[in-house]
Amino acid sequence: MAKMVKKSPVPLYFAAAVWLLWGLLLPLYRLSDILLCAGVSLMALAVGKAVFPNQSYETPEAKTQEIPKAEEKKPESTGNPEIDALIAERDKAVSEMKRLNANIPDETISRQIDHLEETTRKIIAQVVAAPEKLPQIRKFMNYYLPTTLKLLNAYDRMDSTGVSGDNIDSTKGKIEEMLDTIVVAFDKQLDGLFADEALDISTDITVMEQLLAREGLGGETLGGV
Repeated sequence: MAKMVKKSPVPLYFAAAVWLLWGLLLPLYRLSDILLCAGVSLMALAVGKAVFPNQSYETPEAKTQEIPKAEEKKPESTGNPEIDALIAERDKAVSEMKRLNANIPDETISRQIDHLEETTRKIIAQVVAAPEKLPQIRKFMNYYLPTTLKLLNAYDRMDSTGVSGDNIDSTKGKIEEMLDTIVVAFDKQLDGLFADEALDISTDITVMEQLLAREGLGGETLGGV
């Protein structure tokens, strides 16, 4: 609580009354008269303060509410600078795809962007889980992904003009055709990351088939045993 003091005006009225009455009833043109009147008015002021003292009261203090600063989320580090940089690039690319998707009204392109976003996430997730695969997506990260975003940005700018013209329509048409190829390319990039795993599994299956055949177990079902 904050303590406040309200000054009473009555003592001032007492002092002023002395000057008024003195001027009406007594001479007030000599210096001695003025000094005497001033002394009496000070006494009246003191009496007024004694009879009508200042009043004090308390008011609730205005609380200064501290607005907590938004904590900046620091990206979690994997301990591998190259993978950390890859994750950062993924986040930037996905964020840009979302922005473009919100701007471009064409439903077909919107579905393609959704697919590209999801495939990009899966590609990078595979490399984060297996950093040794990073060299396999160098060209994807350095060329295919940024060039795809560049094409989508160009489409967005031209489409937002709302103008139909030879250059605009032709360029938009080429980008629309190219997006079909890009979607397939992204899918193949993801599929390529499973090449080693597919080879290992294929080898395991071949070895198991040979062992089963050697033991006379191949081709039999549980019902025939």
